[in-house]
Amino acid sequence: MAETAFQIRTAKTTIDRPRCSLGLVLPALALVASAVLAGCAQRHSITVGSVPDDYRTNHPIVIGEKEETLDLPVAASDRGMTRSQKVAIEGFLAGYDRSAAPVVRIVSPSGGPNDVAASRATSDIARLLRSNGVPDGRIAFLSYQAGPAETSAPVRIAYSAMRARTGKCGRWPEDLLQTSENKHYANFGCSYQNNLAAQLANPADLLGPRKPTEIDAENRAEAIDQYKARAIARDFEDTSEVTY
Repeated sequence: MAETAFQIRTAKTTIDRPRCSLGLVLPALALVASAVLAGCAQRHSITVGSVPDDYRTNHPIVIGEKEETLDLPVAASDRGMTRSQKVAIEGFLAGYDRSAAPVVRIVSPSGGPNDVAASRATSDIARLLRSNGVPDGRIAFLSYQAGPAETSAPVRIAYSAMRARTGKCGRWPEDLLQTSENKHYANFGCSYQNNLAAQLANPADLLGPRKPTEIDAENRAEAIDQYKARAIARDFEDTSEVTY
C-alpha cells in the first residue's frame, strides 16, 4: 500500500514539472518577440517618412503681392506721349485688376534735361489711365531726381497686384548621375510649376472654387434629349475626324 502511494506521488511530480517550466518560458518569448517587432516598426516609419520626393513640395506655388513696373524713356524733344508709349501702356494695363483698383503711381523725372517733355508725357499718361478704367482717385503722381546727364530719363508706371509664382529655376546642387536613392533631382518640375503659375488669370482660384454660374436650361434640355435618343450632336459630327 505504501509503495503504491509513493509511486503515485512520484508520477504526479514528474508530470507537474514540465507544466511549470512552460509557464515561465512562454511569457519571456512573448516579450522578446514584441521588442523585436517594435524595433522594426520604428526603423521602417523613419525611413519612409524622411524621403520628400514631390515636385509640388520642392517648388510650391505661392500667392503674394508683386510690383508691376513699366519704364518709358522720354526724349527732351518729345511733345507728350508717343504712339509706341501708348501701345506699351495699354498692354501693361491688361493685367490691371479693375475690381480691386490698386493705386497706379506715375513717377516722373525732375531736374533733368527732359523735364518739360516728361511733364507733358505724365499728363497724357494720366488721361490714358482714366480712359482704361483706372479711377481718378487711384492715380498718384510722384517724382525722382534725375541727373543732368540723363537726357532721356524714363517715366515709371507702377502698381501692386496679387500674383502666383514659384522660386527661381536652375538649381543643380548635385550630380544628376547620383541616382542611388531613386529621387527627383532638385530642378525637376520647376519649369512646369512656373508655367502653371504664369497662366493663372486669377490667383485666388488656387485658394478655393468660384461661385457657379447659372445653368443654361435650353442647352441642358437639348443635351439630355440627345443622350436619351442615343444621338450624336451635330457640332461634334462637323468637327470630328472620325466617321461613325
